[in-house]
Amino acid sequence: KNFLFNELKKHDEKYNSDVNIFFSDHHLSHAASAFFPSPFNEAVVLTADGVGEWATTTVAVGKDNELEVKKEIHFPHSLGLLYSAFTYYTGFKVNSGEYKLMGLAPYGNPIYEDKVKKLIDIKEDGTFRLNQKYFNYATGLTMTNDYFHNLFGQKPRNSKNERLTQFHMDIASSIQKVTEDIMIKLAKAIRKEYGINNLCLAGGVALNCVANGKILKEKIFDNIWIQPAAGDAGGSLGAALALWYIDQGNERIINPNDDMAGSYLGTEFSQDEIEDELKSIGANYEVENYEDLIEKTSDYLSKEKAIAWFQGRMEFGPRALGGRSILGDPRSGKMQKNLNLKVKYRESFRPFAPSVLKEDLSNWFDMNVDSPYMLFVADINLDKQIEMTNDQKKLFGIDKLNIKRSEIPAVTHVDYSARIQTVSKNTNNRYYDLISKFKEKTGCPVLVNTSFNVRGEPIVNTPTDAFNCFMGTELDFLVIGNCVLDKTKQDSKLKKDYTKEFELD
Repeated sequence: KNFLFNELKKHDEKYNSDVNIFFSDHHLSHAASAFFPSPFNEAVVLTADGVGEWATTTVAVGKDNELEVKKEIHFPHSLGLLYSAFTYYTGFKVNSGEYKLMGLAPYGNPIYEDKVKKLIDIKEDGTFRLNQKYFNYATGLTMTNDYFHNLFGQKPRNSKNERLTQFHMDIASSIQKVTEDIMIKLAKAIRKEYGINNLCLAGGVALNCVANGKILKEKIFDNIWIQPAAGDAGGSLGAALALWYIDQGNERIINPNDDMAGSYLGTEFSQDEIEDELKSIGANYEVENYEDLIEKTSDYLSKEKAIAWFQGRMEFGPRALGGRSILGDPRSGKMQKNLNLKVKYRESFRPFAPSVLKEDLSNWFDMNVDSPYMLFVADINLDKQIEMTNDQKKLFGIDKLNIKRSEIPAVTHVDYSARIQTVSKNTNNRYYDLISKFKEKTGCPVLVNTSFNVRGEPIVNTPTDAFNCFMGTELDFLVIGNCVLDKTKQDSKLKKDYTKEFELD
């Protein structure tokens, strides 16, 4: 407590140590971050992550301005840590590479599902216990041990000198399948026990949008809402909301859309601030009026140019949602590979997400529920798919990337799925207008949307960050505020090797 007081004093000399400090449990904070901003008066809240203080999975019930944790599973029994163990085993970095494991899963088949279930005892209600014989995370410095490695027949992959093989893809598919099964069992059990029609999700496992999509498709609940900053960043918001509603008893006014404002809660720069920064770093730019900006950007996109898009407030959470995004033409057969290898500098197997106009969602995807935060996966509609031949289906997993699988191949994963963001005019007017203009030109109401950064680097925050990333990649244009920057018109001396400044994720 004294340490906390001393640190607070450093930031504010007037800080009074007599001020009360409110402590919110880790999982209560997660649950509060999901329930209180949700559009629901009443909901059951499922939180799953690695570990909080001791809880790893919790069920809470919220109503009005009240929220109560009802059930907990405790460390070392953790679905999040189980998934992280396989992240480590397949050669990815724990606490950042889990989404790579999820992206790798569709390239494989769940042939090791039974072996995965030797690690975990799953009850019918979704509760579980991990067999600690196979793990090292509770007492050691690694996630897995020799018992684990012998069970699956290989040592953990060394990402520095070992390529991904079909074995790793099948392992990824297997743990993803087990994770989905557990989440569905948990959802069914709490729906039956509490009889509440609304579900909120939070915690790192809630960022597994494939599992979220499976829960949605099962129609266990009438409505599902997921905190866009479902990881620990969202816990800070949840702690504040827990204080405001639970501790202080303030009235809760429910927003029928939700209270996250599209998750555009970060920094914003005025046009003058943008131009001042661009001038100070020697950038060459042109200022356009709004209509011309949308017209030119949509035209560049239709010509398969890679566009950096820096507009309005930055997103809160791990997903770029049209505030700090890299955009492309989803109809392009080369866009996914080019963005991965020449812009993002990341593994070629990783999929990109589509942003689609909300009103066009069901015309392109097998889904009719709004997904503003890119937290649900659904299939491309059958009439937009292109079936692979028998020979193509036999190809090694990653080789399937070169096969055109739909009318929007750049956002179609090898299993015909996509991680969807719906865009509406009331949450992001400028991004909506851009996609609408692109649709007007091409007939396609979809854009490729990925975060404005390179592998291992944070998402850009300032105009200077944006320009540096732009100059360190093979992006063609940067559209920032009302400024348009053409890569071919920039001073070559300003180009930098940006990829070496951050540890790879």
